[in-house]
Parts: sequence; structure tokens; C-alpha cells
Amino acid sequence: MIRIPRLAACLLALGTLAAAPATYAACSYPKAPSQIPDGKTASKDEMLAAQAAVKQFMADMDLYIKCVDDENPPPAAGTPLTEDQKKALAAQERVRVQKHNAAVADEEAVAERFNTQRKAYNEAHPK
Repeated sequence: MIRIPRLAACLLALGTLAAAPATYAACSYPKAPSQIPDGKTASKDEMLAAQAAVKQFMADMDLYIKCVDDENPPPAAGTPLTEDQKKALAAQERVRVQKHNAAVADEEAVAERFNTQRKAYNEAHPK
């Protein structure tokens, strides 16, 4: 068994933690559509443009979520880890889950905003 001095183990753990933000920064958070028109007064073209913007945001957000989920893959099964390394991996996983959940919540909020206005548009323009 190889023994790592305590200082070296601490430095390794700090290096792992310091690398985490740089890796997470590689995923670009998409910008939500700035405006969704009022469905009661919007034209069909405005609603279609908003729908296209929402669809693009959803596609971009799905790529972001995949990027976040693919970052920092877990070590291979059976890889021995120190307690500090386990703590660092657990911290990275907490950040990943928070980013993933926040992105899903933003997707749901944008979809809800659009669907509310789409419903208002359909009510204002019955077929």
C-alpha cells in the first residue's frame, strides 16, 4: 500500500475541489426568451415566434442539462478513494444536482408562461 503524507492528501483534495468550478463553467446556461407576448392581444406571427423561441430555449436547456450531467464522471468502480476525495466527489454531485434541478425548474417556468399565453391566444381567437 502506498502511503500519502497528510499534506499531499490535503493538496490533492484541494486540487480536486479547485478544478470543479472550472469544469462546471464549461456548460453555458441558455438565456430564456426575454418576452412572451400577451396572448389576448398578440398576433399569430408573434405567438409563432414566441413558440419558436421557447422551443429553441428548451433544446438549448436540454443540451445544458446533458453537459452538466456528463461533467465529472464518477471514478471507475473499485477505485480506492480517500475520505477527502469522497467528500470532494459528494460536493461535486450536490452542485450537479442543484444545477440540473434549477435548469429543469427554469424549463418548466418558461413552458408554463408560454402555455398560459397560448391558452389566452386560443380563447381570444376561437376557431
